[in-house]
Formats: sequence, C-alpha cells, structure tokens
Amino acid sequence: MERRWIPGNHFSLLENGEEFFPRVFACIANARREVIVETFILFEDKVGLQLQEALIAAARRGAQVDITIDDWGSPDLSAQYLAALREAGVRIHSFNPGPRPFGWRPHLLRRMHRKIVVVDREVAFVGGINYSADHLLDFGPEAKQDYAVEIHGPLVAEIHRFCHTALAEGLRHQRRRRQWWRWRKQMRVPPEQLPPAGTADAMFVVRDNRLHMDDIERHYRIAIRAAKKRIVIANAYFFPGYRFIRELKRAARRGVDVRLILQGEPDMPWVKTASSMLYHYLLRAGVRIYEYCERPLHGKVAVMDDEWCTVGSSNLDPMSLLFNLEANVIIRDHDFTQVLSANLDKLMCHACNEITTKSLGKLEGWSLVQSFLAYHFARRYSRWASWLPRHVPRLLPTAPTQGKPLAPAFVGLKEKG
Repeated sequence: MERRWIPGNHFSLLENGEEFFPRVFACIANARREVIVETFILFEDKVGLQLQEALIAAARRGAQVDITIDDWGSPDLSAQYLAALREAGVRIHSFNPGPRPFGWRPHLLRRMHRKIVVVDREVAFVGGINYSADHLLDFGPEAKQDYAVEIHGPLVAEIHRFCHTALAEGLRHQRRRRQWWRWRKQMRVPPEQLPPAGTADAMFVVRDNRLHMDDIERHYRIAIRAAKKRIVIANAYFFPGYRFIRELKRAARRGVDVRLILQGEPDMPWVKTASSMLYHYLLRAGVRIYEYCERPLHGKVAVMDDEWCTVGSSNLDPMSLLFNLEANVIIRDHDFTQVLSANLDKLMCHACNEITTKSLGKLEGWSLVQSFLAYHFARRYSRWASWLPRHVPRLLPTAPTQGKPLAPAFVGLKEKG
C-alpha cells in the first residue's frame, strides 16, 4: 500500500534519554486503556526497571499492556523481571526467539529493530532510543547521541493500527498465504480519525520483509532528488545502496549543500576501513562529511531543505535497509524541521570534526585494496544473504513455567518461503 501524507499533526523532538524517558514514562503513568511498546533493546538496568514499574502500574489500573522485544537485542532479562510483568497482566512478546547453543545467539538477520510506543491511541513515540541506561549522559563517554519524536494528531491512529496489525499477525497460527491475504485486507481498512493537533503533514513509513521492503530508502531518495538547497543526514551506520549514493552525488553537483554526520569511532573496525573509499568518493563530488566525536552516535535523522525531515529507527546500512523491521516518521513541517536542523547544526559546530580529502590522505596501494574490498563487501553481502529463505517470524506471548525455576518462556515460529 502506498503511504499517504496525513495532515494535522504535532511533533516534539526528544533528544537522548534525558528528554525521551520522562515523557514516555509520564504518558504510561497516565494511561487509562492501553499501552503498546515495541523495542529492539530492553536491559534490566535503571531505565529497564523504570519501564517495568510503569508498565506494571498501568496494567494494575486496568490498561491492556503489550510489550514486544527482540530476542537478539534483549537476551539477558531475568526470570524475575519477566515474571513480575506477567503477574501484573502485562503481555510480553518476543520476536524470533530460539535456542542459544553454547551461549551463542543465532538469528542475527531480520531483527525487529523498531522503537514505538502508543498510549491510549492518543500519543505515540517513534525514534531510535532503546530502553537502556547507555542513552543517558551520566552513563559516561559511551552514552549514545540519539533522537525520538512525540506525536499527537491523526498519525497516532495510523501507528496504533499498525501496531495492532503487527501483534495480530505475529500471534496468528495460519499458513503464509492466508496471512498475506488477511494482512492486505487489514491494511486497506482506514484508521479511525483523530482530531488535528497541529499543522504538520506526516507519514509513518515501515520496512518489512513482505510488502514494504524498500519504502524507507525510497522516500529518502525521493527527498534527495527534490532537494534544492540543503541536505543534512545524521546516521550511525551509513552504507546505503549505490542508487542512494548516486543521488547524493548528483544533489551536490547541482549545487545542494549536502552534509553527512557520521560516527567518528565506529564500534566495528572494518567500518572505518570501508568508509575510507566512500569518503573519498563523496568528498570528490562535493559532499561535506562530519564525524561526531563527543560520544557514540546512534541517531537516524535527516532534514531536506526547510520543510522535510525524518526521525526513526532505520540506519542507512544493509541490515536496516534489507533485513530488519524498521519504522520512521517523515514530517513535512517548517517549524519542526527548523528545530531539528538547528540541533544538527549545533552538533556540526561543537561536537564534530569535518573530514577533508587532505585529512584523509591518499588512498593507494594496500590501503586502497583493503578499502575497496571492505566497502564492496559491506554493500553486497546483504544481497548474497538475501538469497537465503526469507522468514517472517511470529510472536507468542510468554507463559509461566511449570515445575522449574522461573525462566523466560519465549516461543516463536518461523515461516520459510
């Protein structure tokens, strides 16, 4: 289904855990009917314990509470933590769980990487922030720089409908063909309308392994082609497709001010090697590159000209663009775009080093070979892996164990085809 612009929304930018967690926990504390949470990472630290407390309190007040976590991203929750949620009536769902032979976590590909909250179908949150203490500044030098948005208005109904559909599909025990038919039927049903809350037009755009496999990247490319003055992309993992890179190059050559804010110290050494070739290519085309050096960059945001921007969970790398389940909001609003643009300008001025061809040095000899191999492997390995049977994991709610010490009873079924 082609996504459409939904008018009448209001967005608030939330930077890092200091702004995000208080707003989410306050909204959950006021929930009367329903709380839905989806997250890639949930750790049993001070943030995870606060979320647990808020969800338990909402469930005990009579709200229906569902939380979906990714089994690969949230592997170490204790039996006691999960049992306390279950006993309060919270329904816990795990995405693609499975055995862990010798402690090794398989199923790296096709993760549930979304970060969404919907409360009472009145307010929603979408972004890149997980529920872990490393999103707070007091975590220290490894605290992450990241963003989310708080949403009011008709788009909340669209996000709410999506979350319900995802839960229903995940829990349904049916053959894939029937799943696909029912999913298409549900997606054709228009969401109930909510009253306007602002002036922003917006879209909720997802990436899945069925009908929306390239939507997020495609909307990026459309906006890059339409840009006339300015493009700023801040992304933690930047290895987009060849078409994406060509669009950036063309934009720079037609006079658009194109800037990238990327990780200064990637957590995977080969990323630095692979990025050398990408940096040289983009710098020659006129793209300006800034490396964020203050802390690890975890954000996934962008602004184009004065009225278009996006905030979400999707990196611009093969994992997010070709495998993971992702969710972004795309916003068309002058005031909000200016807020995000000013924030990114501040990062570039005060927390980044600008990369130049001179500072990179020449790419030649063995360095050129290493960079070439690493870059093209990063770009192509996902295509090779996509030849493997595609699966659409389902969810089942956790259930109490019987006759054994408490343990998470995650169950999941996979489809191939």
